[in-house]
Amino acid sequence: MKSGSNLERILESGRFSVTAEAGPPKGSSPKVIQRKGELLKLCCDALNVTDNQTAIVRMSSLSGCVLLKELGVEPVLQMVVRDRNRLSLQSDILGAAALGIRNVLCLSGDHQKFGNHPTAKGVYDIDSIQFIQMVKTMRDEHKFLNAEEISGDVPFFIGAAANPFADPFEFRVIRLAKKVSAGADFIQTQGIFDMAKFVEWMKMVRDRGLDEKTHILAGLIPIKSVGMARYMRSNVSGLSVPKEIVDRMADAKEPKEEGVKICLETIEQLKEVDGVHGVHIMAVAWEDIVPRIVEEAGLMPRPVV
Repeated sequence: MKSGSNLERILESGRFSVTAEAGPPKGSSPKVIQRKGELLKLCCDALNVTDNQTAIVRMSSLSGCVLLKELGVEPVLQMVVRDRNRLSLQSDILGAAALGIRNVLCLSGDHQKFGNHPTAKGVYDIDSIQFIQMVKTMRDEHKFLNAEEISGDVPFFIGAAANPFADPFEFRVIRLAKKVSAGADFIQTQGIFDMAKFVEWMKMVRDRGLDEKTHILAGLIPIKSVGMARYMRSNVSGLSVPKEIVDRMADAKEPKEEGVKICLETIEQLKEVDGVHGVHIMAVAWEDIVPRIVEEAGLMPRPVV
């Protein structure tokens, strides 16, 4: 079933896709999301609105998606199972469908102990793989999780996340296979700095034929400073930042320029990896750099399909 998603049309046409993140504010002003939408609308095929990322309270993803849609930007609704039970998840999916949102990214969510309300109770009524399956059933069979009929269409292009770098490494592709089997139409990966390890993971993906069953968008995180590189290398679980990347940032006279250069080099390498269908740029608090990266990577103008 076609969702009516522009992102789906571009990926299904075989074009190399570009998505990015538009993080919502720790407040109620719509201007933050609107500014990011205007900045990124011409260089991206769709924009993810994060859902209380790193377990820090922010404006809801659903609200951010509606604000982007009003600007003519295609949103990707991120939803985590950390904060909602199956009633709330299904309710929000129906609401998003009614509001014309056509992409959803089904996630577990960062554990609440890492955020600004560490004593909050985690829900985790179902896991992210069950969530993917549930949305697929709602879309394809018009049924809720309890098998009751849904009135009306639930047309979503269903996404999931993948981390090629977490341990145990051999398990990563098995987990991806489960998500694809559950119904993930597209995958956005963790940020890639260790290209050799990513290439090895992609070979395992191709060996299982998963690249033909889903669309893989490789994650990119532009680095602003050596401090950021060191922090990600030492403190971000599941992120593999080789020492040579840290050294390059440490030796750079203009660290931001070096960070852009690393990002562009990574995109060029990713274009040559069989089974990679696009990139997902996570420019944390540096959204302004995304148009330049997309332009200099030769990915402009974006296709209209």
